[in-house]
Amino acid sequence: MTVYDVARQLPSIADLRNLCRSLAMLDAILSPDWEGRYYSFDAGWADGEEMASMRNGSGDEYSIVFSAAGAYVRGFDHESPMSPYGNDGEPWPGVIDEVPEVFKPFVEEPAFTDEDDVPVVTACLWREATDDRWRHGVIDFPAACSDPDGATGLFELLVDRSPEAFQRFAQDYYEVPVGLEAVRDVYALRPLSQKLVSSLNAEVTLADLAEDIAETGYPQPVREVI
Repeated sequence: MTVYDVARQLPSIADLRNLCRSLAMLDAILSPDWEGRYYSFDAGWADGEEMASMRNGSGDEYSIVFSAAGAYVRGFDHESPMSPYGNDGEPWPGVIDEVPEVFKPFVEEPAFTDEDDVPVVTACLWREATDDRWRHGVIDFPAACSDPDGATGLFELLVDRSPEAFQRFAQDYYEVPVGLEAVRDVYALRPLSQKLVSSLNAEVTLADLAEDIAETGYPQPVREVI
């Protein structure tokens, strides 16, 4: 799979944003320690901008910026043959060359570049608010490589958006049982209850999640009847 395949399979901007909030909320419940989380979402990343992110702890990551202009997706696979660090310190030809002007500030965003201002990117997609599909550059991918830009691993849960896919991921990553019904509830953005939270992590309370709920913009918890 490459960014070409991802572009054909990503949902609308609104649906992608909701999915990213769900992923972040599930990780917040499963991993109270922020440093150990895989997915996160910052609804107040910048003025008028939200950012979803993934980091696997091994050097692979993505960032998705949601704004009034649309959405910009940057992915980086540190072992990809398309890494700028194997290409004379330059992004692979075509990856970001056609990014529209409205998203150019994200290409140069310090959070997405290294200390030499090199964009840390192997895969890039974008969709303006008025677009009817996701777009990407015209890329001549390296030959004889099944995952040249890292898209397969980077965007797996954005392409397979089933609760079952997250359950498989989380049980492998966190090495704990993960209830499918609870995942379905969070994927549906249903307000959290203590019962739902406890079914995923008995050591976490709604009060523990207050900051994460606010940061992700996830719906506020239901009021418990005593």
